[in-house]
Amino acid sequence: MVDVSIVIVSWNAKKYLLDCLQSIQDTTGTLNVETIVVDNQSSDGSPDAVEERFPETILVRNQENMGFARANNAGIARSTSRYLALVNSDALVMQGCLQNLVKFMETHPSVGMVGPRILNADRTLQPSARRFPNLEATFARAFFLDRLLPQRLFHLRSHMSAAELDRLRPVEVLEGCFWMVRREALEQVGGLDENFFMYGEDIDWCKRFHKAGWEVMYCPGAEAVHYGGASSSNAATRFFLEMKKAELRYWEKNHGRVARRVAAGILFLHCCLRAAGWKLKCALHPAARDKSLPMFERYARCIQWLIGGAGR
Repeated sequence: MVDVSIVIVSWNAKKYLLDCLQSIQDTTGTLNVETIVVDNQSSDGSPDAVEERFPETILVRNQENMGFARANNAGIARSTSRYLALVNSDALVMQGCLQNLVKFMETHPSVGMVGPRILNADRTLQPSARRFPNLEATFARAFFLDRLLPQRLFHLRSHMSAAELDRLRPVEVLEGCFWMVRREALEQVGGLDENFFMYGEDIDWCKRFHKAGWEVMYCPGAEAVHYGGASSSNAATRFFLEMKKAELRYWEKNHGRVARRVAAGILFLHCCLRAAGWKLKCALHPAARDKSLPMFERYARCIQWLIGGAGR
């Protein structure tokens, strides 16, 4: 019997993916694990490399980039175990991680989803648990108020602090780089919402787990490393826009059209301020143009998208 099904979605992240699979192979111990890689039409040779180096892996070759949610659902559909671990391709599974998460789930039947402590490449803490979005916090970030008044607006920060993540605790949202979910909870809640191409599906999924009465827990007794941006760095502006689209989609789905319009208005001001700032930096510091110009273009593209009707 399979103990854990590990689903990994990959798009042009060959090196990270192979390192991820190796880390799984090195740390599973006595656990019976099936690993499912869903490739979103990579052009870097990822699927062939997986077949060659890890022939025991179940490989799903998509004929298009299906996005994160839809591809994960395709992997989930191939899984057979009671517990499923959805792991980013740019993550490394540390020794004892899977075993500790399974042990925790076995002894806490009310928990539907659990996530490990996530570390950066240098092994410093990567905040991986956050609060649900709210318009007040969105407004504060748009106008840099969270930086100007960090103590007064401490309650509006989105991610939980290191002090809050030093112990086992329930959380509102676990970011989607590493989840372990219970099959019974998955069958009740359903898979990831495929209307989210990439980003936002983690917040939405966690909200649905909460609504269904399942606990979402952060478990620092298990650890994984997450490099971050392995796929999105291949098309930074595109993925930035996908992130903003996902934010507005989340607002409309969970809070209605009025909330989406307010969020779109705040996002428009957010992008205008930052586009102006990066453009000014281009003018004042020509030596930094290589960094500043792409950032200006990123926010300018988002403004164009919003003006084109995204807010409606």
